Amino acid sequence: MGLELPAYILAALTATGGIIGFAKTGSKPSIIAGVSVGALYGLGGLQLQNAGPYGVELALLASAVLGGSSIPRAIRGRKPVPVVLSLIATYGLYTFGSAFKETL
Repeated sequence: MGLELPAYILAALTATGGIIGFAKTGSKPSIIAGVSVGALYGLGGLQLQNAGPYGVELALLASAVLGGSSIPRAIRGRKPVPVVLSLIATYGLYTFGSAFKETL
């Protein structure tokens, strides 16, 4: 297994986090964002597993979307959830960004 495993793990983490956020607070944006970003990671992982096109790019896009929404909130509020999401996004940006850089 290569990059598909991290993609699947990040898919599960983000989707589960969105579902938990909805269950705890009733926040529709939490479930929509969590499941959407999780789906991007999952689709990227599936493409990577099947040697399909744009697998790394999809996972990198998911990391960029997650980071773009969570990093500013983590800096402003320093609350646990945005900080953890920022760490997940940073890991994804590094992992999939490094893989994308190798394709250039």
